[in-house]
Amino acid sequence: MTGRGAPLRIGVLGCGGIAMRRMLPAMARNPAVEIAAVASRDRDRAEAAATRFGAAAVHGYERLLERDDIAAVYVPLPPALHAPWTARTLKAGKHALVEKPMVTGAQEARDLAALAEEGQLVLMESFMFLHHTQHATVAVLLERGEIGELRSITAEFGFPPLPAPDIRHRPELGGGALLDAGVYTLRVTQLLLGGPVSVIGAALTTDESYGVDVAGDALLRGDTGVTSHVSFGFRHAYRSAYTLWGSSGRIVLDRAFTPPPTHRPVLRVERQDRVEELTLAADDQFANIAGRFAELALGDGDPAPERAAAVRQAELVDAVRDGARTGPGSPP
Repeated sequence: MTGRGAPLRIGVLGCGGIAMRRMLPAMARNPAVEIAAVASRDRDRAEAAATRFGAAAVHGYERLLERDDIAAVYVPLPPALHAPWTARTLKAGKHALVEKPMVTGAQEARDLAALAEEGQLVLMESFMFLHHTQHATVAVLLERGEIGELRSITAEFGFPPLPAPDIRHRPELGGGALLDAGVYTLRVTQLLLGGPVSVIGAALTTDESYGVDVAGDALLRGDTGVTSHVSFGFRHAYRSAYTLWGSSGRIVLDRAFTPPPTHRPVLRVERQDRVEELTLAADDQFANIAGRFAELALGDGDPAPERAAAVRQAELVDAVRDGARTGPGSPP
């Protein structure tokens, strides 16, 4: 299907917003990837997307999985559809790049990881922000002791209320703030703490008219005792940031999760006697993750850590949900 030295031929299951706005344009920019086919249950949407990206149009998801001219599938469906269609993708012998959250429950993640391992296939959760170089710079500053010993982390991702028809308001499709915005703050906590993370406490605010959580907070703890307070939701002024608070200073990163490819990040390092701002190079996290997925699918690297990370993430989401105090909030 795809030989070494050739680009990875990818099929796309669905024409969702994140796919059309961000991921497919990024794949088109990356020579390691070729968008071979785009599937939709709506024939007109499939044809429009396929024409835009020079791919074949496929009417229906099953028909895409039956094609023998693709080696991998990108799954940008609503969250509740990720697990069943990713399972079908893996059973069809194709690598899978799955939009976050990869699953709505940890057992689904374990089952998918087992399928991928059995088939020697790549299973990757599409947390694009992990592939932006700004986070590596944060790690270097921390390792150099620029803020002393790390004591605590805060991470926030939130934005204003969504339109009523938005799929994130639909519980049957895996809606809610925890699975949409909250997963970013949980994943970056794991990145920054670099080890096992446990849930000390959590709270979820629900909108009873929709039947989903629309805001939340959680207190997490790493195995060294460093804590992380995460906040997320659909009822906020926009914020996408994290802060590392150390024994002798702080590191603050804004636009942490969704910077556009042209954005030059500004890291702020705060100490008692001075504040330093470091302007970093722009980076394309969407093209980077597409490239990394292609490398793994083409045999360059071990895919096992990606499977394990997806399972750990799903288990942490479950732990927050299971341990949370839940109740209605005031209207936005």
